[in-house]
Amino acid sequence: MPAITLRGVAKSYGGGDYAVKNLDLTVPDGAFMCLLGPSGCGKTTTLRMIAGLEQPTAGTIAVGDQVLDSVEGGLYVPPEKRGMGLVFQNYALWPHLSIRGNVEFGLRMRKVPAAERRSRAEAALRMVHVDAAMDRYPSQLSGGQQQRVALARMLAVNPSVLLLDEPLSNLDARLRLEMRAELKRIHEESGATIVFVTHDQLEALTMATDIAVMNDGELQQLAAPMDMYARPANRFVAEFVGSPPMAIVDVGPSPTGLAASLLRFTESRSTRVPPAAVGIRPEALRLGAPPGSAWHEEALVEAVLPAGSSWTVRLRVLDTELYALSYTPVQAVPGDVLTCWTEEMHLFDADGVRIPSEGSSADPSGDSSEGSSEDRVEAGA
Repeated sequence: MPAITLRGVAKSYGGGDYAVKNLDLTVPDGAFMCLLGPSGCGKTTTLRMIAGLEQPTAGTIAVGDQVLDSVEGGLYVPPEKRGMGLVFQNYALWPHLSIRGNVEFGLRMRKVPAAERRSRAEAALRMVHVDAAMDRYPSQLSGGQQQRVALARMLAVNPSVLLLDEPLSNLDARLRLEMRAELKRIHEESGATIVFVTHDQLEALTMATDIAVMNDGELQQLAAPMDMYARPANRFVAEFVGSPPMAIVDVGPSPTGLAASLLRFTESRSTRVPPAAVGIRPEALRLGAPPGSAWHEEALVEAVLPAGSSWTVRLRVLDTELYALSYTPVQAVPGDVLTCWTEEMHLFDADGVRIPSEGSSADPSGDSSEGSSEDRVEAGA
């Protein structure tokens, strides 16, 4: 189907408070778009407006040339005529119907003939790998299987857009991992456009083709997952995307301790404007002998936290606590003094906007999916 476009979309529930503010967003045909952000940021409201369950207070929502919502034009297309399927956080399966009956339910409402209903339901259940349980009832299935049935119910009606509102939040860690892989496979096989709401940045990074980060009703950045990770548009995105989160140190005015050390280092590099803050991701902070061109300082080891495949080390660097993430065993104990160093830093101005490195064409305020893939302060530059 054509792209979904939102232009100047806003939603207010009265009293002057806006859940969504002047949102401009395009979901390309066939994309797997994740709306990512903390609770209350407006992502679910945005999804519900696309579905037609909420009407915008201002702006326009369109699919290609077909306008679905226009406040100025007084136009509103009801949900059942939008050709979209919505999967809620709650599975909402009928307990008295079999799995096949649940998947056929939407087709029955559309007056699809019985033979075609059966064929499409069985095909959808095969796609989500629950066809062996089609004659059982929801109470006989695990949570992960029930979630797959809810997806199959939507896939059976062949929607042009699949809207998912935090559908994995009720699953345990193992089932969430399994369902992430299933959703990626379903997207690749069906070619459907998917808009997925989540507050889990790991889900967004692992599944999406595009991520739209929202905060306080506003779009912060729209980019491909790894572009967003490598070049966050501002401090909010930098701290929200990544686990453990990026450490950000304010470096002015009159910095002392770690802030002064980082500022001296960045001043020796070419940047467009003096930074107001410097960010370091834990996985970019190394321990041991540094290269000659890297920033480095002595660090006191406060804790070593093994997690099987990785080790998180809490450090006291001058006057500031930092975390280092290592994927090789850390031979250190609390009280040891080591050298920590990094060749990768992220710089932000006084407004919290990313400062691109010299020669980068990335736009820190918008979609950074184009341009240089390297937009960090490189110590060796």
